[in-house]
Amino acid sequence: MQQFVVPQFLDVESKIIGPLTVRQFVIFLIGAGLIFVVFKLASFWAAAIEGLLIFTMTGTFAFLKINGRPFHHFLLNMLQTLRRPTMKVWGKDGNDKVVKKEETKPKPIVAPPKKRLTVSRLNELSLVVDTGGAYEEGLEE
Repeated sequence: MQQFVVPQFLDVESKIIGPLTVRQFVIFLIGAGLIFVVFKLASFWAAAIEGLLIFTMTGTFAFLKINGRPFHHFLLNMLQTLRRPTMKVWGKDGNDKVVKKEETKPKPIVAPPKKRLTVSRLNELSLVVDTGGAYEEGLEE
């Protein structure tokens, strides 16, 4: 019988440079590129403030994990939830339009007249139940 190696730590990303994973390295490259562009286009103090902001955001996206998930997954899920929430909350006050629609009088439901149960009728019903519906009423000879 042939044995196979089952991979175990599937959620661990491979490291490329020291403790940095490929995802973190790419995020830092993008952040460094943005900081370079800001320093070329803006004055020194404005670029220093914007560069510090970009560096903070880059570090947040690269290293912060919420509930074991990377920050960008958390951010995307939060935006999706804010765009179309799935929790429906019932309010006792209600909407005026909805309340007006519900205030119309419903038509009364007329129940069919009840048949009086006699001993023979009870016997027929018990036969129907006992036979699982195979017995048909009124076919007695």
